[in-house]
Amino acid sequence: MLWRLAFALPLLLGVTAAMFALAAASPFDPVRQYLGDRAMVTPPEVVARIRADWGLDRPLPEQYATWLGNLLSGRLGDSHSFNRPVAEVIAERLPWTLLATGCAIVLMLAGSLVVGTLAAWRKGSALDRIITGGALANESAPVFWLALAAVHVFAVTLRWLPAGGLTDAGATTLDPADVAVHMVLPVTVLAVSQSSWLVLYVRESVIGTLREDFVIGARARGLRERTVVVRHALRAALLPFLTLLGARVPELVTGAILVESVFSWPGVASATVQAALSVDFPLLAVLTLLGTLAVIAGNLLADLAYRVADPRTAA
Repeated sequence: MLWRLAFALPLLLGVTAAMFALAAASPFDPVRQYLGDRAMVTPPEVVARIRADWGLDRPLPEQYATWLGNLLSGRLGDSHSFNRPVAEVIAERLPWTLLATGCAIVLMLAGSLVVGTLAAWRKGSALDRIITGGALANESAPVFWLALAAVHVFAVTLRWLPAGGLTDAGATTLDPADVAVHMVLPVTVLAVSQSSWLVLYVRESVIGTLREDFVIGARARGLRERTVVVRHALRAALLPFLTLLGARVPELVTGAILVESVFSWPGVASATVQAALSVDFPLLAVLTLLGTLAVIAGNLLADLAYRVADPRTAA
């Protein structure tokens, strides 16, 4: 764990350096993107003054050193797409992303374990073929397509659930019940979109464990089939599943960006899209670092959970 934490620092530095290199190579001018249509009538001296205020007239190594020093001191800069400090934008939006993503992870885990175990238990049956085929089809479908399909079916056609947002348009306060209803579609779509390989992995892992001697012995002792599958086969199959879950964090981050954008969920993931479209580099840089930290933390937590579940791996 200490070795992985030590490796995280140069990795984060590499990500920041790559961000600045990509920004320098980008054909988009953040000042002209900020001015929009006004860029055609804005005097050149005003454009030059904005560029100087943002530090864009300095050499790239100097810009990087200044930004890195400000980051280490807690000064994240200002977001020109939101006209607010970056720290305020993240502090306001991060809890909503954590809420939606956390609920999606819980739903993804529970659903994958149940559905994958059912497919393994009924291997070769019609249920198994439906689950396997559905998982493969789901994996091939883009996340935004699933989100748009869910909006069309459940919000437009059936009108069971709202199409997006945090609350109803006319709401003046945050009602927990209203927020919960608006969470159903984005959380479900995010969980379903990331669960395909987990379902298939649980299925294969449980099928392999069912052939082990200790499972055969449990059956020979007269235990019920449900007890054999849940308490013996599934429990032993969960260990590699924890590592696989950590490897899914990058796709979970990407899925959250697309899902929040489609459902207008006010999280940091949707702010990433707005920052990219506006060439809002101060906000985009910090959000990219947050995504990198999420990937590192996900893999670390998966390793720690594996050690706790099977202390023999620490030997």
